[in-house]
Amino acid sequence: MPHKIGFVVVSSSGHEDGFSARELMIHAPTVSGWRSPRFCQFPQEIVLQMVERCRIRKLQLLAHQYMISSKIEFYISESLPEYFAPYQAERFRRLGYVSLCDNEKTGCKARELKSVYVDAVGQFLKLIFHQNHVNKYNIYNQVALVAINIIGDPADFSDESNTASREKLIDHYLGHNSEDPALEGTYARKSDYISPLDDLAFDMYQDPEVAQIIRKLDERKREAVQKERYDYAKKLKQAIADLQKVGERLGRYEVEKRCAVEKEDYDLAKEKKQQMEQYRAEVYEQLELHSLLDAELMRRPFDLPLQPLARSGSPCHQKPMPSLPQLEERGTENQFAEPFLQEKPSSYSLTISPQHSAVDPLLPATDPHPKINAESLPYDERPLPAIRKHYGEAVVEPEMSNADISDARRGGMLGEPEPLTEKALREASSAIDVLGETLVAGAYCKTWSYREDALLALSKKLMEMPVGTPKEDLKNTLRASVFLVRRAIKDIVTSVFQASLKLLKMIITQYIPKHKLSKLETAHCVERTIPVLLTRTGDSSARLRVTAANFIQEMALFKEVTSLQIIPSYLVQPLKANSSVHLAMSQMGLLARLLKDLGTGSSGFTIDNVMKFSVSALEHRVYEVRETAVRIILDMYRQHQASILEYLPPDDSNTRRNILYKTIFEGFAKIDGRPTDAEMRARRKAATEEAEKQKKEEIKALQGQLAALKEIQAEVQVGNIQGGKAAPAEALGIPDEHYLDNLCIFCGERSESFTEEGLDLHYWKHCLMLTRCDHCKQVVEISSLTEHLLTECDKKDGFGKCYRCSEAVFKEELPRHIKHKDCNPAKPEKLANRCPLCHENFSPGEEAWKAHLMGPAGCTMNLRKTHILQKAPALQPGKSSAVVASGPSGSKAGSKIPTPKGGLSKSSSRTHAKR
Repeated sequence: MPHKIGFVVVSSSGHEDGFSARELMIHAPTVSGWRSPRFCQFPQEIVLQMVERCRIRKLQLLAHQYMISSKIEFYISESLPEYFAPYQAERFRRLGYVSLCDNEKTGCKARELKSVYVDAVGQFLKLIFHQNHVNKYNIYNQVALVAINIIGDPADFSDESNTASREKLIDHYLGHNSEDPALEGTYARKSDYISPLDDLAFDMYQDPEVAQIIRKLDERKREAVQKERYDYAKKLKQAIADLQKVGERLGRYEVEKRCAVEKEDYDLAKEKKQQMEQYRAEVYEQLELHSLLDAELMRRPFDLPLQPLARSGSPCHQKPMPSLPQLEERGTENQFAEPFLQEKPSSYSLTISPQHSAVDPLLPATDPHPKINAESLPYDERPLPAIRKHYGEAVVEPEMSNADISDARRGGMLGEPEPLTEKALREASSAIDVLGETLVAGAYCKTWSYREDALLALSKKLMEMPVGTPKEDLKNTLRASVFLVRRAIKDIVTSVFQASLKLLKMIITQYIPKHKLSKLETAHCVERTIPVLLTRTGDSSARLRVTAANFIQEMALFKEVTSLQIIPSYLVQPLKANSSVHLAMSQMGLLARLLKDLGTGSSGFTIDNVMKFSVSALEHRVYEVRETAVRIILDMYRQHQASILEYLPPDDSNTRRNILYKTIFEGFAKIDGRPTDAEMRARRKAATEEAEKQKKEEIKALQGQLAALKEIQAEVQVGNIQGGKAAPAEALGIPDEHYLDNLCIFCGERSESFTEEGLDLHYWKHCLMLTRCDHCKQVVEISSLTEHLLTECDKKDGFGKCYRCSEAVFKEELPRHIKHKDCNPAKPEKLANRCPLCHENFSPGEEAWKAHLMGPAGCTMNLRKTHILQKAPALQPGKSSAVVASGPSGSKAGSKIPTPKGGLSKSSSRTHAKR
C-alpha cells in the first residue's frame, strides 16, 4: 500500500540565507521551506534522494503565498553517476510539469497545495522551478517551496503486489476467497489506498507530538479491527478524530508563538506557550481518563524517532519497530477495558473547551473548490482518488486550498452527537418540539462538524417543506430555526458561522416569500439576529468581522428587510464608552456604507438620528471612528446643506480650535465652492506680496522721474545764467557746477553746515516746509501731509477723508466730525491751497505754500518757525515736486517722502544736482 517516502536533499542551485533546501526534509506547521536567492537566474533546481528505490504514486507540493513559480517540472532517475553530476539532464527522465496559480484571487494570502498523481520508478527526483509570477510582494523575483511530500511503494514490493494481485484474481475465478470477512467493504486492503495520515496536510497543520500520538492510536485501531474488537476500535477512531482538531489548534498556537518571537513580543509568546501547555495537559488528562494514553505515547517529539520524513505508521511494509505497550493484556481484558466499554459502549467523547475547539487554517483560504466525494465513509477509511495512467505519466489532481483540506479532513464523521444536557433541554425545548431532538442535539454538539451538519440538514428541511403546510406549523418551524441560527451566529468556528448566515439568508429571501408569511415573521428574524451579528463585527478575527459586516449590509438591502427599517435603527444607537475598538469601527463603517445605499428618505435613517450619532462619535477615543464620523457629516451636508448646521456649534475661532470641527467647516466651504481659511490666507499673502512689488516698482519709476526733473532744473538754471537773467552764483562767487551745494531745495536756505549730514539734520528738525508724521514718524512735506495720512502712512486704515474740509480724520471720530460740521470747508484745489496744520485756505501755487509756512503772517501752527525766520534765503529755488528726508543719524537716508506728484531719495537729488 502506498505510504510516505522519506528523502534527503542532495543538492540545490542556491538558496536565500536561512531558507535552505534542507528545510524541505521536515514537515511541521512552523517550517519555512526553501527559497531561491534574490534576483536569481532561472530555472532553479533541487535534487532529492529517496531512502530507497521506490515506485512513486503521488507528489504533493505546498507553494508559498507569493513567491510562486509559474511552472515546476519533474524528472526521475534510477541512480546518479559515480562522479556525482546531478544536473546532467540526460541522466533524468522527464515526468511532466504542473502550473501554479498566481494567487491574485486571494491577494497572495493563501498557500496552494498541489497534488500530482504519477507512476514512476526511481530513487532520485529532480524539481525544476521556472520564472516566478510577478506581484507587489515578491520584490526580489524569488520562487519558494514550503513543503514537498512523496508517496509511493518500495520498488520490489510493487512487483510482489502485482504478482499477488494476479494470484488473487485467479483465486477469485476459482471460487477461493482468502480475504478476511471482517474487512469486507473496507479500504484497509485496497492496494492503492493512501492513508490520510500520510497526506502532507496532516503534518503541515498538526502539532508534531499530537501527530505521533494519532499515528500510534491508528496502529492500535487497525490491530483492534484485526482482533474484531470493534467497540474499542470505535473508541480509538473517535479519539483520533478529536485529536486531529487538538493538533491543529496546537499547531496554530505554535505559529502564533513563533510570530510573536519574530516581533519580539515576548509577553505574547510566553502567553501562547502557557496556553499550549495548559491545553495539552487538559487533553492528555482526558485521554488518560479513557485509558487511551500511556508513557510511550506522551514522549515529546525530540524523544520520538522523527528522522526527516521517515515512513509513517502505514499498515503495510513497515520496518520492524519495538511494539508499543498494549492498552489491554490478555489477562486484564476482562478486568478493566471490556467492562468499561460495556458500560459505555458508545459514550466516548474527548471534551474540548470552547475556546480551543475551533479549527482554523493557518492562512486564509482561497475560493472553494469542489470537495472530495467519499460518500458516507469514515474519514480514516476514506481513500483519495487514484488515477491510474501509463507508466511514467504525470496527472494533476484538482487544486485544493487550505480550507478544502480542513473540510476534507473533518468531513464524514460517523456516530451520533452526544445527548443534550438538562440545561440544553430546558433552553431548546420549543425547538426540540418542532425540529426533533436529533437535529437540535447536533446543533448543540461539542464537535463543530456536527453543528455545521445540523444547520445544513435544517436548511434542507426548510427547502423541502411543501407550500400547503399550515401557517402555524410554518411559523413554529421558522421561530425554532431562528433560535438555532442565533446560537450558531455566536459560534467561534468559521464554517459553522458561515453556515448560519447562509441559512438565515435562505429563510428571509426564500422560505418566507415561498410560504407567503407576513412581515412580522421577517421582522422576528431580523430583530433576533441583528444584535448578535453586530456583536460579531467586533470579533478579534478580521475575517469574521468582515464577513459579519458584509452580511449585515447585504441583509439591509434585501427588499423584504429594507421596508422594515430595523437595521438603520440599530446602527444609529450611540456608541458605548466601553465598547471594543473593532465594534465601534465596524458600526461606523456600516453606517457610512448603508447611508450611500439607502439615503435618508424612507430607509430608517433621518437627518436627526444620523447627525446626533455622528456628532457624538466625534468625541470617541479612536481616531478611525472620529474620521469616519467627519466623512459621514460631510456626506450629509452634500445632500441637505443648511439643515446640518443646526447640529453643529457656530463656525467661529473658538470652534475652529478643534481640529475636527475645523476640518468639517473647511469641508463645507469646499462643497459650497467657497475658499477655505488656508486658501484665504494664501490669497492675502499673495496680494500683499503683489502690492509690495508694485510699490517698489512705483518708487523706482518716481526716482527716475525725479532724476529727469533735476536734470531739467539744472539745464534751466544754466540757461538763465547764460542769458544774463540772473547771476546769483556769479554774485556769490560760486561756480556753476557747485550751485546746489549747501542748499535746501525745499525752503531755499543755504549754509556752509549743509553737508550731507547737515542736510539730514536740517530736514529732520528745522526745515519749515517739512514735518514729521505723528503716526509713522516719516518726514513729509506739509503740503502733502493729508494725502500721506490717507494713502501711505502705516496707520492709513485708521483715517478717513471728510468731504467738507478734505482733510484726514480718524475713522472713529469721522461721523461726529461730519455731524457737527465744525470744520472749515475747503475750496477747490485750483482756487486755494489747504493747510493741514492750521486748517486755513490760502492762495494757490507752490510759492504760496512757502509764503504761508515760512512768512511771519503765515501758518500759526508750524512749530518750526523760530529764529530762522529772520534769515533771508540766499536764493529762491525752482519748484520741487518730491523730497526724501533722513534722520539725524542718517538711519532714514534714502527713505521715501511722499508728495502729490511723487517722491525721490535725497541722495538721488544731490547726485543730479551735482551733475
